[in-house]
Amino acid sequence: MAAINNDWLEALRGEFKKPYYKELFQKVNEEYKTRLIFPPADDVFNAFHLTPLKDVKVVILGQDPYHNNGQAHGLCFSVKKGVEVPPSLVNIYQELHDDLGCTIPNHGCLTKWAKQGVLLLNTVLTVRAHQANSHRGIGWEEFTDAAIAALNAQDRPIVFILWGGPAQRKKAMLNNPKHLILESPHPSPLAAYRGFFGSRPFSRTNEFLKENGLEPIDWQIE
Repeated sequence: MAAINNDWLEALRGEFKKPYYKELFQKVNEEYKTRLIFPPADDVFNAFHLTPLKDVKVVILGQDPYHNNGQAHGLCFSVKKGVEVPPSLVNIYQELHDDLGCTIPNHGCLTKWAKQGVLLLNTVLTVRAHQANSHRGIGWEEFTDAAIAALNAQDRPIVFILWGGPAQRKKAMLNNPKHLILESPHPSPLAAYRGFFGSRPFSRTNEFLKENGLEPIDWQIE
């Protein structure tokens, strides 16, 4: 796994020394050697690499990586160019269109968001091929909780977008009054019609950023 080497390293350094992380690291390394694991090992920490802690304006929390071939590349909800856009992201794009009038792109790569300060973080960072949630409970949740705690402690406004139950369970960690928390059902086809559509997370995020003197996100994916 490619090491974290920006300001996230300082925030998370303590985690790398803890017993749970050593066990997690060994387990994940063994899985990569013996099974097909997504994302590729060098992409596991892409969310941290592409969005340094000092630059985070918005956090979107996902659950675990996409588990089909060629999809996951370390950013929640995102897939590499050339890969079919997954159903949840189709719905995210639809809401983006309805909310801000953005045109719907022909690919699902969200690195443009990440480079503007949108941390696209899954709560679990690896998965076995074709087995959703197969790496749940092996230690990633503790690691990503430490990242969420570091974000909560930032002395500046950050928007947390929590879609669906697993993400919303992290709300208890978010007690900094400077932050904005936006919650709705998950964008998956199973839940999107229960209140994800019409929740306007993108315009609400930008309104909050502007109110706090911050540059809004250009959500349009080309």
